[in-house]
Amino acid sequence: MEDPREKLTTCISTVELERRWKAAREMMHENKLDFLLMRQDEEFLGGYVRWFSDIPARHSYPFTVIFPIDEEMTLISVGAPAPAEPSPPQWAVRGVKRRLSAPYFSSVYYTSTYDAELAVGVLKEKRRARIGLVGRSFIPMTFYEYLRRHLVGSKFVDMTDQIDQIKIIKSSEEVELLKKTATLQDAAIEHVRKVLKPGRRDFEIHAEAQYSTMVQGSERQLILVSSGRPGTPVPFQPRHFQNRVVREGDQFSILIEVNGPGGFYTEIARIFSIGKPSQELEDAFGVAVEAQQVTLNLLEPGANPKDISEANNEFLQKRGYLPERRLYAHGQGYDLVERPLIRQDEPMRIKAGMNITVHPAATNATVWASVCDNYLVTETGVGPCLHKTPKEILVV
Repeated sequence: MEDPREKLTTCISTVELERRWKAAREMMHENKLDFLLMRQDEEFLGGYVRWFSDIPARHSYPFTVIFPIDEEMTLISVGAPAPAEPSPPQWAVRGVKRRLSAPYFSSVYYTSTYDAELAVGVLKEKRRARIGLVGRSFIPMTFYEYLRRHLVGSKFVDMTDQIDQIKIIKSSEEVELLKKTATLQDAAIEHVRKVLKPGRRDFEIHAEAQYSTMVQGSERQLILVSSGRPGTPVPFQPRHFQNRVVREGDQFSILIEVNGPGGFYTEIARIFSIGKPSQELEDAFGVAVEAQQVTLNLLEPGANPKDISEANNEFLQKRGYLPERRLYAHGQGYDLVERPLIRQDEPMRIKAGMNITVHPAATNATVWASVCDNYLVTETGVGPCLHKTPKEILVV
């Protein structure tokens, strides 16, 4: 008989899940919590539900995890109501006591509390419960309001930061999966080098990069590309702006931010030139690489992200380029963007065990160049670059 588990992509080990559950419950004991509750609907920024369950939320279909302090979890997903078999199937879950489903959709207003009704049925089993919300910004008002109306006497507290402090430190198993993601991204850049040529449209190269990452085990892909003439900035663009035809002499910019086997994110960005690049582009790219190193030199335990961000901007401006106004460096894991953010408003300090992506850009009115790679923070600074693609303009 065929084993249904053959359908599964790479899973985290049960030992790793148990490590996470143990750490979460220790935090719950310290804060006198009865439950943790989280609800997310997409893999790109859906790391809380996956960190607890190893099941990804996807396609804007909300997925809820209720994590009690003293028993196994409850999962709530979109699907047929009881008595139908809920999703995900029993053979695909671990540490789960109950699986509940209902046909609710964010686009259909009158279903907006169906999953909240199921959650209340679980949470009301303990009177006057203390419930920790994880990822509070992902929980819609309809869900939260229903819980407040029907769990009179319960207390809701935001435990997002407490879980972040645990989740951002990567275990050895998680590090190995991060390295696999970086490796498949390197291979995708090499694939692009082979297929990029004049006459192809930007979206065709996007599709080539996506294909390369998927056949290597990526589960979710966000790829930004853009082409343009020398003398104009050519930043990354989303799919809606990818219809331009690549021409001889163009700059081609690509950012591959996909997860890998097991669902962990890294990201890589490189600049291609169709023929010899202009001196202006070479100069800007060189400054971007130097700016990346400025940040890397400061990424050590205890460092303040505000100070690192200010050092990056000071360097860029001294070299004649614009300061960064976007998020140019940040953590990654199950989330494409994870704390800490390297900018002025991040209260979290740098810690050993973080996975940080650094992608500064040297830009002005006539040029744009960026480089992006991932590094693991160690006790003494950053380790070797997780990506192996040379930090240079790739000429085709």
